[in-house]
Amino acid sequence: MTFPIYPGTERQKRLVALAGELADTFARRANEGEWAGHFPYENYRDLHQSGYLALTVPREFGGEGADVLDTLLAQARLAQGCASTALVTAMHLSTIGRIAASTHGPNPLFERICASVVHDGALINGAATASGTGSPNRGGQPATTARRQIDGSWLLNGRKTYTTGSLKLRFFLVSCSIEDDTPVEAKLPRLPSDQASFLVPRDAPGIRIEETWESVSRRTSASNDLILANVHLGPNALADTLGNFTPASMAQLGAWSFPLHAVYLGIAQGARDEAIRFAQRWRPNSLDQPISSVPHIQEKIAKIELILLQSEAVIFRLVEQYLRDATSISSSQFAAAKYLVTNHAVEVVDLAMRIVGGASLSLQKPLQRYYRDVRAGLYHPPMDDATFSLLCQQALKER
Repeated sequence: MTFPIYPGTERQKRLVALAGELADTFARRANEGEWAGHFPYENYRDLHQSGYLALTVPREFGGEGADVLDTLLAQARLAQGCASTALVTAMHLSTIGRIAASTHGPNPLFERICASVVHDGALINGAATASGTGSPNRGGQPATTARRQIDGSWLLNGRKTYTTGSLKLRFFLVSCSIEDDTPVEAKLPRLPSDQASFLVPRDAPGIRIEETWESVSRRTSASNDLILANVHLGPNALADTLGNFTPASMAQLGAWSFPLHAVYLGIAQGARDEAIRFAQRWRPNSLDQPISSVPHIQEKIAKIELILLQSEAVIFRLVEQYLRDATSISSSQFAAAKYLVTNHAVEVVDLAMRIVGGASLSLQKPLQRYYRDVRAGLYHPPMDDATFSLLCQQALKER
């Protein structure tokens, strides 16, 4: 089930159609090499050549200038082909979208990133998580350090885990704890916090990727470890220069999480379509009609439709509200959207597999891949317990 008004604009229809063409190609490749864990470099070649990687790059820098809703719709369709590729792409597009929304006036660093995306197919993503420090969303202090040098440059050391898309990223946004013991006479501006993020190019000396990703979920997302050994960066590498975060632009941090949620919405939609196709075609010799005629199969299909309707109603409504007034949505509502979409997607995939039965576990079928990939959404921040806390606090505040 889909909302009939989406895609609504000609651009949305064009982007969803493009995502569909790419998804169909990616699905064939995923069926052939996903279980073996082969990183699909060719997917990113196609994404670049089609212009998809530049969806959220502003038009003045050669991109599509897509907004959150445009990107969400395209990403939901792309994820039906290969969720790993769609997740890497979502993180890239969302990062560009957030920076674009918070950048006011000329910004050479951002323009350099955009040019690299448009012309070279470069990708960007954050590197925030580290083993032993806990999730940064729960207040974990970065173990990776950035020590300021007397000339204002920086020296970075540390290891980041779960760096999604690592084998293809051109730029890393690396969160660090600041170490600054430069003398006062150096007259360097003091940072407002003991933490900051830095834009680290892939070709910086001291950068290394250690291929540690062995998960059964999102097998080709290349969420490996990023090693930084005495990586020397200039003073302008501080990522704070990429934007001016006003209250309105801060709302982008929540809104641009929607393309990530769309990956799991897309997985659910793909599982739904696969189950319905199977139910309409499969007729065991004990029946004179396909199993779509069986009441308990019809009930499961109806439940899937209801669950998807709820997810789409929530996420589309919040996106519409955001586009009208970026500051009108609370952090608890963004968190609630993530909770509903990901948990509902898990339910949908489970129901789809119950419809298809044992055949759903075949490596030749996409349902086993949907089953493995959808569970990764549960571990994206905010976690369920953090969402419950935010919703409770918001409710108590309103009384």
